[in-house]
Amino acid sequence: MDVKQLEQELLPLTTYAVPVILISVVLEWWITRHDEEHRYHARDFWASLGIGAGSLVINAILKTSVFAFGLFFYHLIPWRIETAWWTWILGYLLIDLCNYFAHFIAHKQRVWWATHVTHHSSEHLNFTTAFRNSWTQHLKLIFFIPAWASGIDPIVLFTCYQIDLLYQFWIHTEVIRKMPRWFEAIFVTPSHHRVHHGSNPRFIDKNFGSSLIIWDRLFGTFQEEDEVPEYGLTKPIESFNPVYLNFHVWIDIWRDVRQAKSVRAALSVLFGPP
Repeated sequence: MDVKQLEQELLPLTTYAVPVILISVVLEWWITRHDEEHRYHARDFWASLGIGAGSLVINAILKTSVFAFGLFFYHLIPWRIETAWWTWILGYLLIDLCNYFAHFIAHKQRVWWATHVTHHSSEHLNFTTAFRNSWTQHLKLIFFIPAWASGIDPIVLFTCYQIDLLYQFWIHTEVIRKMPRWFEAIFVTPSHHRVHHGSNPRFIDKNFGSSLIIWDRLFGTFQEEDEVPEYGLTKPIESFNPVYLNFHVWIDIWRDVRQAKSVRAALSVLFGPP
């Protein structure tokens, strides 16, 4: 399999989902339009839209490179896993687990936090917050190498990757309160993800799961929504400029690395906590 074949055979699920996403945003806006606490705020909305538009452009430019990256590791290993119904489950679990660790490390090391902080920059939580994907997030592709090198068909893995990404859209809302208990035990829900976006001390660095909350329960990073979340960063950003929201941490890192007195100090800047 080559990149051209992969592009031809892979269904563009994210494109198909656009109408559902747009309808959901309009519906949420309509439901909350008279609610001062939860309604859409104009400047925040346009910032999210600007960041999302930039992400779409970057994704389109890098799509072939992302496919090539995955295929490189697929062709690097000598074994293959036959595609069957259980392969899809295994592939999804692998993608979601890689996503969990990428997300976890992005909160623990400053250089990776720079690829993720944009997503936490809003002091509101609604469907458009899901658009706030960092323009440098593709650097985290290295965390998916175990999946690409598993021997599972890349079509399966990239499809699972798209589904995992699309799943994360609907959990960015305050309109949906709680799901059934069995669902809350297995899957990431809006309640779980509100905790993740909360800057409350007890909510920081909790609930990293993308679509499965089982990883957080297994690795001790789970937190129930037991108080009202306060969204945004612990040090609020007084800007709605999409470019600044994407690169302000990178600028700070560059400044601190230049001022570092040794290689060890520079590495501490890059890989120390945010």
